[in-house]
Amino acid sequence: MTERRRLLLMRHGAVDYFDAQGRPYPPDDVPLTSQGIAQARAVGAALAADGIRIDRALTSGLARTRETAQQVIEAARLALSIEHWSDLQEIRGGRLSAIRDDDLRDAFIAAFEGPVPPETRFLGGETIGELTDRVLPALQRLLADSGWDTALLVAHGGVNRAVLSWFLTGRHQFLGGLAQDAGCLNVIDVGATPATSVVRVVNFCPLDTLRTETRLSTMEELLHKYLKLRARSEA
Repeated sequence: MTERRRLLLMRHGAVDYFDAQGRPYPPDDVPLTSQGIAQARAVGAALAADGIRIDRALTSGLARTRETAQQVIEAARLALSIEHWSDLQEIRGGRLSAIRDDDLRDAFIAAFEGPVPPETRFLGGETIGELTDRVLPALQRLLADSGWDTALLVAHGGVNRAVLSWFLTGRHQFLGGLAQDAGCLNVIDVGATPATSVVRVVNFCPLDTLRTETRLSTMEELLHKYLKLRARSEA
């Protein structure tokens, strides 16, 4: 019988990335909205209801992941310190203001559609290959530690796709179409290799389990919001 540990992989709760003038907030400091707090606490309540214990908790160190992890742990009624690993930070974009209107759609969305080539660049910044090259070694460092049975990792949409894609394919293949909505939980039962691991749950959102609020992807929603704000600021 294969022995497996459990990785609880979360995306941080909802945030606002832009101010009323369409200017992006500093990405390291974006806090959760009230909805984001509610999403995180709902995951914590679900863990508590099932009596799940967590041995290690990690975040990317950015404010939105720190706050999400804290809210989950409090709602789950756990006493647990939180580690922060900077190599698990989200894929880094370039300057939005430098992107032409005609290029915005691809700049926002191309990195999150279908199997994504590693040279694909996100918002004129980091490539998908650069993201996986820093995220997967961090994941493997976590898996190399045999001292935990259940770990909580709170990261980001791009980071989570890199992790899930590795477990599903066993390669540095990035599957952009995997939904990772704000505050979602993924459950991976980790074996000795990706082939012996089981991706058990993907994109579980306890406040909207069937995702009835929208049929847009996260990046499509973000692009639509940014276009409206950009048009308003230029009017």
